[in-house]
Amino acid sequence: MDNFEENMENLENIVKELEEGKLNLDQSVKKFEEGINISKKCNEILENAEKKVTILLQDQDNNEEIEEIDFEE
Repeated sequence: MDNFEENMENLENIVKELEEGKLNLDQSVKKFEEGINISKKCNEILENAEKKVTILLQDQDNNEEIEEIDFEE
């Protein structure tokens, strides 16, 4: 699954399950491991998006200077 939003939703569900405290230790460890893997995937997706944005912001004269712009929410 390469969709950031779906990964985040799955991660949120895992956090809820862990917070409820209804899982035994083995289940909790498996869920935690799954959550870590999803978190790594989300980080990878964000890093790739950042690289794409950086490339798009590079000067058209192939200047190595990169203009950084703060994103507003």
